[in-house]
Parts: sequence; C-alpha cells; structure tokens
Amino acid sequence: MDRKEFINAKRIVFKFGTNILRGDDGFVSLPRIFAFIEDIAALVKRGKEVIIVTSGAVGLGKKRLSLEDTTGTALKQACAAIGQGKLMSIYESGFDTYNLVTAQILLTEDDFSLRKKYLSLRTTLSKLLELGVIPVINQNDTVSTVELDEMYENMQVCFSDNDKLSALVASELDADLLVILSDVNGLYDKNPKLNKDAKIIREIPEVTDEVLAMGSGASDGGRGGMATKLEAARLVTRFGSKVLIANGKEPFIIKKIFEGGDFGTMFLPQTEGLSDKKRWIGYATNIIGKIKVNDGAKRALIENETSLLPIGVLEVINTFKKGDVISILDEEGCEFARGIVNYDSESCKKVLGAHSNDIMKILGFKNYDAIITRDNITIL
Repeated sequence: MDRKEFINAKRIVFKFGTNILRGDDGFVSLPRIFAFIEDIAALVKRGKEVIIVTSGAVGLGKKRLSLEDTTGTALKQACAAIGQGKLMSIYESGFDTYNLVTAQILLTEDDFSLRKKYLSLRTTLSKLLELGVIPVINQNDTVSTVELDEMYENMQVCFSDNDKLSALVASELDADLLVILSDVNGLYDKNPKLNKDAKIIREIPEVTDEVLAMGSGASDGGRGGMATKLEAARLVTRFGSKVLIANGKEPFIIKKIFEGGDFGTMFLPQTEGLSDKKRWIGYATNIIGKIKVNDGAKRALIENETSLLPIGVLEVINTFKKGDVISILDEEGCEFARGIVNYDSESCKKVLGAHSNDIMKILGFKNYDAIITRDNITIL
C-alpha cells in the first residue's frame, strides 16, 4: 500500500510504550514527550481526531521512589498511583501550550467486559472527540483486581497490557489507524538482537499465525513486547483498520510518519467487518467459562454459521451464568470461537450431548433450542 494512502486517516490512536517515555537514565524524557505533543497538536489543528493510550505510570512511580524493581502486585499498584498524576500533568501542560484540552481516562478489564460499561465508555469517548478533546488513556493498575482476586485464576482477561488496550480502544471507536510507538523499528524477519542480518519488513498484508510466531519476549520495563503488538495488529486489522509499529525514539517520528516517511512496519486492513456486538463478544470480554465441542459442531459453526446445539457439546469447563460470554473449544482444547451462553454451566452439563427436543424433559424448562445462538457467536 502506498504510504500516503496508509497515513490518510481521520481518527488516529497513538500508543506510547514505557521505554520511549523515559531516557536511558530511567527518568521521564521530557524533550521526547513534548516532541510527540507538538506533532500531535499539529495533526489536531489539521482536523485529525486523536486518542492517546499511554504507559509509564508504574515506571515513573518506581523512579520517584528510587526502586530497583516493582515485584509484587501491591508495590506495582502503589507505583502506578504515584506515577499516574505525574504522567498526566506532563500531557496536560504540554497540550495546554497549544490550547488543546486533554481528558484522563483510567480503565480496568471490567470497563470492557461488562456490556453496559463498554457502551458507556464508547459514548463518552465519542463525545470527547466531538468536543475536540484529546483522551489520554491508561490501564488503571492502582485498582485493577485481576491479579489479586482468586476468582480470576482461570480467567482470560480482555487486556493485560496497553498494546491490547490500544487495540480495543481503536476498534471500539472505529479508528482509521493505530500507531504503536516503542523502542523497536518495526517487525523484522528474524530477531535483530540475535541476528545481525535481520531485515525489517515494511508491509504485512495479513497477520497470520506465521507472522505472530515472529514476535517474542516482553520489553524491558514494560509488560508488552513484539508478540503483544502483533496480537494488537491482528485485532485492529480484522476490523478494517490500519496499524503502524515504529520506533518512538526516532526524533520527530510522528511528524515524519505523517509526511509520508518510510518508517516502521505497516499492517494492512482486512475486510471482515464484524459488527460492534460481535467485536465485543470476541475480543473485549473477560472469559472464565468454556465449552468443548466435537468436530462436527466446529465445522457447522465455522462453515455454516449455525447455532451451537447441546448435541455437539463434549464438556463444560468452569462455572458460568446464563448471559456470560464463554469460550468455545475444539476437541484438542484450542479456542476457535466465543459466544453469549443461553444456559448456566450446571444446565449445560445436564443437557450435554442431548437433542434440543429433550431440553424441556431434562431441565424442566427451556430457554432456547441452542446453547448459544448464531447471532451471539464470534469466530476468532
């Protein structure tokens, strides 16, 4: 895709990683952040709508307390509480120089997983953009309970790092482009730290399993890495948007990108076009409950887009309630779909492998013929 076509975007999400917000000494790099702010301000003045997803609160708090590491959830949350105020004050003062207003939004997993909160968040963000405000979003590490509560032990959370968070924000707001700025130049054909002949890949038509396998490891100081960035790219491109991964340490990188410079790796949009509800079911919810199905049911769900009937269910895993979003596994235990379940886990166990006509006889009541109806299933 031509670079000018690629950067032709009205609504843009920028994700800033921890390592580009600080210098080599570990302290916040004000010159770099203010360069980002200057370039983003110029984009907003040109009529672009911009959302920022920023890391850095834990790192800033860690440095403020002169700590060597943040091992332990409580300590990490304390550092986040200390660092978040500092982080936001930098953005506020910087954008205020250009007479632009910012809004702080701190999110936890439940803000996406709970449907009403998800819709409320979408409405709020849309209104902020309508008002010309720049939302500055971060994961609310200070109050997130996913790592503390035993009920989350078997849960697949909708996001655990800001790469995935930025992807959810971009998809929720139908952004045209997600720009992930980190301390890497883009995606290489092999690990550049281990192979001097590694070459950067400028364009990825589709994020396949083979492309995902090219990511490895978490970045120093952050929870993400190339693997999480590729997962984010697959999510956003599936919704028909574009993604660029580039090196935020390149001077005035944002300005250079939007002048058509050949920086980073472009991930091209797909044409699948899932509805908002299907996006939420597939990617924005926390998952505890699981159902394993036979090969026939899997083929029917994928190829014919049918409902999931009890006769195709082999096993019910974990506890869930009617109306929960659950994971659908194949016979090998690999997740291939998610859906909103019509019965709780105990009822599902009782009708396991039964014909739909027998549900009333087995349970004494009948909500639906299907465990999950086809309109409430998203194939991953």
